[in-house]
Amino acid sequence: MSIKVLLTDDHKILREGLISLLKKQRDIELIGEAEDGREAVRKTLELKPDVVIMDIGMPELNGIEATKQIKAALPEVKVIALSIHSDKRFVKGMLKAGALGYLLKDSAFKELVKAINAVHYNKMYIGSGITDIIMEDYLQQLNKDTSTPDSPLSERENEVLRLLAEGKNAKQIASLLNVSPKTIETHRQHIMEKLNIHNLADLVKYTIQAGLISLEN
Repeated sequence: MSIKVLLTDDHKILREGLISLLKKQRDIELIGEAEDGREAVRKTLELKPDVVIMDIGMPELNGIEATKQIKAALPEVKVIALSIHSDKRFVKGMLKAGALGYLLKDSAFKELVKAINAVHYNKMYIGSGITDIIMEDYLQQLNKDTSTPDSPLSERENEVLRLLAEGKNAKQIASLLNVSPKTIETHRQHIMEKLNIHNLADLVKYTIQAGLISLEN
């Protein structure tokens, strides 16, 4: 089954170029386009794409606010930021809003295709040139806290959290741990409650800070 994609960008030439390239992809179905944030939210609610490619700097409603509204209404929709901005304020803003991917507009098109496939399967995709910014921010946060509190999670919950952050779904984790998918869903609910974290992107950040997984390109 093809991955349904909605493309949002206020630059017509760039949008038309990406449309042409996306239409050539066998496993990707471009189901719509939008030229501003409000239109992106409206068309996402209407068309229910699997993945939204979201520009950040747009009129009417910027990409960060549009992403927040989309994730609040349809949390299952995955968002990839595609931006000229590499400033960590924009990167953090999009990830906090719920985006699972972040690419710069000078990235190769094949990297965008990789990102679409990754986020579709609940995996985070951070483009080259952005990873260093995120790692630097994490290190700065870690250095602010000289003492790290003990994890509030049990050993099994840490194991489930690591597997979730690696992009595995409840059924896959259940198979690996020889338990039922319902048990995994219960673990995930307890993890989010204990950590006061309510989306996958922030769970991934926590696992990196806790040293449960490493961030790779």
